[in-house]
Amino acid sequence: MTSPGGTGLDAALVDALRRLADTPRLLVALDFDGTVSPLVDNPGDSRVLPAARAALRELERTPDTWVAFVSGRPLAGLIRVTEADESDLLIASHGAEVRLTGGAVDVGLTPEERSRLDALAAALQRVVAAVPGARLERKPVGLGLHTRGVPAAAARVAEDAARAAAAELGGGFLERAGKDILEFAVRDVTKGDGMRRLRDHVEATGAFYAGDDVTDEDAFAVLGPDDIGVKVGEGQSLARFRVPDPDAVAEALEVLARFRAARPTGR
Repeated sequence: MTSPGGTGLDAALVDALRRLADTPRLLVALDFDGTVSPLVDNPGDSRVLPAARAALRELERTPDTWVAFVSGRPLAGLIRVTEADESDLLIASHGAEVRLTGGAVDVGLTPEERSRLDALAAALQRVVAAVPGARLERKPVGLGLHTRGVPAAAARVAEDAARAAAAELGGGFLERAGKDILEFAVRDVTKGDGMRRLRDHVEATGAFYAGDDVTDEDAFAVLGPDDIGVKVGEGQSLARFRVPDPDAVAEALEVLARFRAARPTGR
């Protein structure tokens, strides 16, 4: 069903955006890859879609409105691809790295955690070497095995080998499977933890969150009944709403920015 306002969004989503725009203190939080940026073969080439960027700038200029990115990427990489300035709110490494107004918060690994990660990294490097196209990424509290562009059968072999390597080290790693990535972490932090931290930081009375991956379900799970969760693409989700792609996310942000700007001053 197309909205009566002339957008391609579902009318129920447009109505929900209209209501959320009236909240006193609004948090707009977004996953990055596959949400405001299309998935690309080289993750370093990802950038926010121009339409989404323009809508986010409008939201940031609106009083009592905050924009944040919530991603599994390490903080340094997230800053680069989002082209964030020093005032932007960022949750990176699934909540393990946090950059709020006061700067970055580093969780700091213990010597034992670092030793376990180093041992797993050595094992996963051997897995990557045996699978052309696979790539290993070191993260602040874990490791990510990337298989984007790798044939499905070879990707399954790599993931099975990675799981076996983790088990040989005694297990105990937190495993997360996302789109073309298998992650192992030594700290149990999620995007839901990041959302809670953001909400407390800005004292938000209402929140919008959009994401496309399995890890975004942790963020959807902490949203309140009057908040808006938007699942991008296919797959089961806790989100109340669904859109097909990042272009539709940009459209939703444009609609939210328009409603927010029209909100009466002082409310």
